[in-house]
Amino acid sequence: MNMPLPTTTPTLDFTPAVGDMPFTPLQRELLTAAHRLGRDKFAARAAQWDREASFPFANYDDLREAGFLKLCVPTAHGGLGADYPTYMMVAAEIGRFCGATALTWNMHICSTMWTGVLADGIPMTDEQRAEHAARRELHFGRIVNDGALYAQPFSEGTAAAAGRAPFGTSAKKVDGGWLINGRKIWASLSGAADYYGILCTEDKGDDHPDARDTLYISVPASSAGLSISGDWDPMGMRGTVSRNLSFKDVFVTDAEQLMPRGIYFKGAQTWPAMFFTLAPTYLGLANAAYDFTVKYLRGEVEGEPPVQRRQYPTKQIAVAQMRIQLEAMKSLFTRAITEAQPNPSKDQKLRLYAAHHSVMEGANDIARLAIRTCGGQSMMKHLPLERLYRDSRCGALMLPWTAELVVDRMGRETLYEPGEE
Repeated sequence: MNMPLPTTTPTLDFTPAVGDMPFTPLQRELLTAAHRLGRDKFAARAAQWDREASFPFANYDDLREAGFLKLCVPTAHGGLGADYPTYMMVAAEIGRFCGATALTWNMHICSTMWTGVLADGIPMTDEQRAEHAARRELHFGRIVNDGALYAQPFSEGTAAAAGRAPFGTSAKKVDGGWLINGRKIWASLSGAADYYGILCTEDKGDDHPDARDTLYISVPASSAGLSISGDWDPMGMRGTVSRNLSFKDVFVTDAEQLMPRGIYFKGAQTWPAMFFTLAPTYLGLANAAYDFTVKYLRGEVEGEPPVQRRQYPTKQIAVAQMRIQLEAMKSLFTRAITEAQPNPSKDQKLRLYAAHHSVMEGANDIARLAIRTCGGQSMMKHLPLERLYRDSRCGALMLPWTAELVVDRMGRETLYEPGEE
């Protein structure tokens, strides 16, 4: 997908987390709103969600009021009509101020983006296209009219979330709908979402589940047989509240399908950039660590003594190293989001992997350098660096593209062409 160039490019009064580039009028408007929300509201609350390991409900009230829950809902359905690169830019800006909010918001947004602009680029029959159009109108309507919040639980503790095996959670066709059974772990927004958009495997009554039979189905939070369990006390991203979901003979109607049968698998093959949407959160965190370091060394951190530490050559060199790495991350990131499209070329796909790895590992590198440069005082919990370090460490671990899996994909897809063994 090529990002349209604007006819005019008035400057913003801040530098976005993605850096300076030619933004469209809609992108400037959304980036400005996201920056103000983050600066004026989210940043001050971030420590609370981390300390309590509680969900950022207040932030979601603000997101809902700003129209950000319908960001990627097409304008024809009452949404803001943001495309893929626009969402990625805005998500990075929110991640700059509250990682947990940006990461959970991604799960909701993907429910609309996958079924919206991305689905428009997935091959479907006329019958499937008509079915999908009718059903997504229902889901979009819930978000636009009711402010509904969607989650997107992936993980099960198996290779399924990495795309290497069928999902263990199953859906069996019954009259009028589906019967869901199974379990999801790391289910962000557990207890906060109104609907859980789960990935599961169609149970066809045999012993040969197939990843091509993956279904994408919305389960209302009020459904009988749906339960939430487990403690939530992780190292980082504590405000995501990613507890376990269990499904015991949960019935959902046919209308709850977020994609027709077989379309999710096609989408995963057609749109690899759909799995890059976790990265902007971590680009935002990297920006936050860099921003804090500069303010700290200049003696400009609010509430701290105005002690300047910028005169030491070691500090200056460290800041330069952080900026060099951050600029490299931004460049790869923006290249990847502006060329994201269905059926990308081999080079585009490898560049997408490289961008993901660069951001997910680079965010923690920059947070590590920030702590080393600012010194022991920066480890205190009343300052944000130690939280940014913990939150940024989680990115490289996240399926479906962990850092190790990305390196594996890059090496294999570089040396083997499709069909070669």
